[in-house]
Amino acid sequence: MRYLNFFLIAVLLSACSTVPTAEPTSTAVPPYRITPDENPYEPKLEDLGRQIDEVTITSVNLAELYDYSPPRTAIGLIGYMPSVCDELRVEISPPDENFNVFIQVYSLVNPDVQCDNVFQQFEARILLGTYSPGRYYVWVNDAPVGDFVSY
Repeated sequence: MRYLNFFLIAVLLSACSTVPTAEPTSTAVPPYRITPDENPYEPKLEDLGRQIDEVTITSVNLAELYDYSPPRTAIGLIGYMPSVCDELRVEISPPDENFNVFIQVYSLVNPDVQCDNVFQQFEARILLGTYSPGRYYVWVNDAPVGDFVSY
């Protein structure tokens, strides 16, 4: 009887105690672009039916601009296109889960228009927008360019 009482008391006391559980871990928030800035070279609807052409990029630089709040990063591109009829296009993709920002630079030409094959030089400066906090790595046409930090 004594063992039975001891057993009942032990069961009742253990029922009131909390069971230890694992501490919840915080999950990493994937990077994202909060606001894109205006890109005058982004693809347009009237680009349908045009032929993609190459560009030769001679210089790429990243510049952090502290004139803005929050600070932003701009990319500068210098290069040339194969014809005076080519139009520059710069497509900035949202960041992936590894904080990579891929930028595709190319030109478009209307295949129905005959143009002289005279190189056309271009110089473009584009704000990349504001991003969630983290260090982002910038790639232009699958080549690494540099990185920037967003706070």
